[in-house]
Amino acid sequence: MTLLRLRARAPRAIFCVIGLGFASCSKPQNRPQRPAVAVAVVTARRAPVPYTLDANGVVTPIQTAAVASQVDGIVTNVMFQEGQEVSKGQPLFQVDPRPYRNAYEQAVATLARDSATAANAKKQVSRYAQLVEQRYVTKEEGDQLEATSAASDAVVRADRAAVASARFNLDNTTIRAPISGKTGSLLVRIGNLVHANGTTPLVTINQVRPIMVRFAVPAAQLPLILQYGARGGLPVTAVPGGAAPSASFGDSTTAAPVDAPAQLTPAGAPAGGARQDPPNDPPPPTMLAATPTKGTLSFIDNAVDTTTGTVTLKATFDNTDGSLWAGQFAATTLRLFIEQNALVVPTQAVVTGQRGTYVYVVDGDTAKQRPVSIERTAGGIAIVASGLSDGARVVTDGQSRLTPGARVMVRSPNDSAGGGAAAGQMGGRGGRRRAKG
Repeated sequence: MTLLRLRARAPRAIFCVIGLGFASCSKPQNRPQRPAVAVAVVTARRAPVPYTLDANGVVTPIQTAAVASQVDGIVTNVMFQEGQEVSKGQPLFQVDPRPYRNAYEQAVATLARDSATAANAKKQVSRYAQLVEQRYVTKEEGDQLEATSAASDAVVRADRAAVASARFNLDNTTIRAPISGKTGSLLVRIGNLVHANGTTPLVTINQVRPIMVRFAVPAAQLPLILQYGARGGLPVTAVPGGAAPSASFGDSTTAAPVDAPAQLTPAGAPAGGARQDPPNDPPPPTMLAATPTKGTLSFIDNAVDTTTGTVTLKATFDNTDGSLWAGQFAATTLRLFIEQNALVVPTQAVVTGQRGTYVYVVDGDTAKQRPVSIERTAGGIAIVASGLSDGARVVTDGQSRLTPGARVMVRSPNDSAGGGAAAGQMGGRGGRRRAKG
């Protein structure tokens, strides 16, 4: 009997345990709230933005002269230092002038002799002309004297040409700079024998002030270049040996164009912006190397390269500071026009997902995902075509830790350590406990 009673009571006990389990599950559990994510925020604003074309270019001298000798002889003097900048007409080399001076003096003496002979022949013609009229001499004798006088005049003219040639050779013993520019390596030293019109130049001169930069842009941009280039030289900037900065020229008729995301106002930043170095501190070397040089577009090629689908352009720069060097690579930026009143945000604020581009907008202490349409990018900024309003606070750092509706904490713009430390502080006791663990 006892065994039967225990078997009958077992199902009731199981049902009681299950019931207690459901009762415990039905009670609400206090899950810890997810800590706020530390993010950096920038306010979207409207500003004029230049429409630019970036390309890699090569610095090219406007003209190059290979200096060669026009006479044969021994180099007796070199009157410049290799690498020196020279002016047009400046003496560079001296070739031994003695044989050419002797040839010149000989030509002058020959001219003087033949000139005297020609003068005497003319006098004889004048005297015999009267005798022919009086029939004291025959007409044939008079004609012979006239022919001799004419031949003497021809000899004088030939002597004058010989004197000019000798003078030309004598002058060319002093080799002068044909153009102004910077000299290259010296290929001929004192004591070397040079030949007229030799194949090896004595030195090469590159004109560096002004100078040109040659670069290529896609042919699809050619209509815009022709449209805006017809008004005058389009502004071009070149950064030798570096990446093109998103800098643009100021416009006196409009507000200063947006150049870089650093010009966008971070939320919570002080009114004075970033800390400025004292005026006595020299700029870092990297800033000096990235200083852009300003020039104007001076040449558009008359044909499109069918191999690359690009058109070659050339820009002229004054290069007064000598920052552009012949043969150097330079990052060029051609500005076509300025788009006024464009809504801009930093490019790092725009995220590309499976459904397109979007940004996170901070509303209070909550991040909301908002799809946007990007018209184009200019350096470090993105021009928003639609989906965002002026004054919206967009997240520029920390998007990878965000989800729609997540709580956020806007960190100070001077905090470069990211959101890890701030997020740990927002974790409260739980965060400290995990750190201790």
